[in-house]
Amino acid sequence: MKIKTRLGMAFLTVTVLPMVLIYLAFWGLSHYQMDSFRKAYGLSEQVDLLSSNSVQVFNRLTKDSQVEIRQVIQTEPDKFLDPDFLDAVNRKLVGKYAYLLVRRDSEIIYNGMAGEQGEELYDRLPAYGEIEGSFEGGIYLDGETQHLVKQEDFEFSDGAAGSAFIVSGFGDFIPEVKSMMAEIILAGILILLLVGAALIGWVYKSLLQPLSQLQKATHEIKNGNLDFALDVDYDDEIGQLCQDFEEMRIRLKESTEEKVQYDKESKELISNISHDLKTPITAIKGYVEGIMDGVAASPEKLDKYIRTIYNKANDMDRLIDELTFYSKIDTHKIPYTFSKINVAGYFKDCVEEVGLDLDANNIELGYFNYVDEDVVVIADAEQMKRVINNIISNSVKYLDKKKGLINIRIKDVGDFIQVEIEDNGRGIAAKDLPNIFDRFYRTDSSRNSSKGGSGIGLSIVRKIIEDHGGKIWATSKVGIGTEIHFVLRKYQEVIRDEEDTDR
Repeated sequence: MKIKTRLGMAFLTVTVLPMVLIYLAFWGLSHYQMDSFRKAYGLSEQVDLLSSNSVQVFNRLTKDSQVEIRQVIQTEPDKFLDPDFLDAVNRKLVGKYAYLLVRRDSEIIYNGMAGEQGEELYDRLPAYGEIEGSFEGGIYLDGETQHLVKQEDFEFSDGAAGSAFIVSGFGDFIPEVKSMMAEIILAGILILLLVGAALIGWVYKSLLQPLSQLQKATHEIKNGNLDFALDVDYDDEIGQLCQDFEEMRIRLKESTEEKVQYDKESKELISNISHDLKTPITAIKGYVEGIMDGVAASPEKLDKYIRTIYNKANDMDRLIDELTFYSKIDTHKIPYTFSKINVAGYFKDCVEEVGLDLDANNIELGYFNYVDEDVVVIADAEQMKRVINNIISNSVKYLDKKKGLINIRIKDVGDFIQVEIEDNGRGIAAKDLPNIFDRFYRTDSSRNSSKGGSGIGLSIVRKIIEDHGGKIWATSKVGIGTEIHFVLRKYQEVIRDEEDTDR
């Protein structure tokens, strides 16, 4: 949910929801109190306690007393001279927020509200016969407080004029109304507090909580710690920001790990190259000193010394070439020049070139071509020659038999040609086989100057083959030998039918 939508919902929550809830609370409490009021005073009809027409309330409260007084007037009017009867009627009226006044001629003979509060109405009471009808009507008397006066005129048995007044005071709310108003106000306050608390919790969870997690994540990164996870699953702008931040952290961690690995590999490469350069340099210096000291007195010995110096110089040149090529791999700047290469002719030339060096080292080279003479691949001739040389050089280093053997087979496998280079060396253990194409990986972790090498020869081979769209792998048996396999896709020209050409 977008933040804009959440703000809109928050506005509705703050404004509309409290009003709806307060209205529902008002409606429920008012109906509850009106029902309680009706049952408490024995009313048959509902009374609107909050109505501005208070006459309705007080008229209905005293209705039973009105009926009782009217019946007594019709049968026994002189009972209004009996104080006990008048006290009994007045007690009922007092329980309904009213009281009784009885007048005989012009004299008040009974006042149910003792004291000045009752006497202040005497002069304002309507005269006998002034109000037509009976209790069905009523008048308001204003003073310090408002009163509703209901009047019933009659005659005593001796002919004296009598009037019975039911007086209801409007000065105070009845307790039920006070209770209901207090409950409605309390309910309104509670609703506002609950809605506010819920809104604050929602805002905290959806906005402040992810921001707090984001702040902690930035603090971790500032302290150099990248080993944590920012797990914020929201679909708003802040959630997207946290997801982008988490992706940035992952990439930064990967970049840091790559840099650490690169630095480690660079140090290892420098160590390897330094060690492997030192060996031929030491040999060259020794043979040069032998020549200078006259040790190589005979022409044959001198020729041997010079050839050895030349071979050691070639070893140094090869190591430096590998170092240069290694830097190009990391910067993705290997110079490829792709062209069509005839497979049979190309590999035949390669075999002839490496065969001379192998023969000099008493290593037998076998070459077996199983592809047609017209099979062509798209490849960089120079880099493919580097592949062959690196694989064979690696095989030569680990030959442990008196008579070394290397076989090169070229096979046709459908849309690909497969090159297999097999040796009868000491082989590679199964646990080491998956790693031999990794940089600086050595099956023998100890430094052995007789083996030499920078440790990146086979990793360069894999890089070149993969850049040609091919695949490389190895199989081996310990004590028997190793086979390196790689495949290259054939080049196939698209030949159109003559009809398509004519069109």
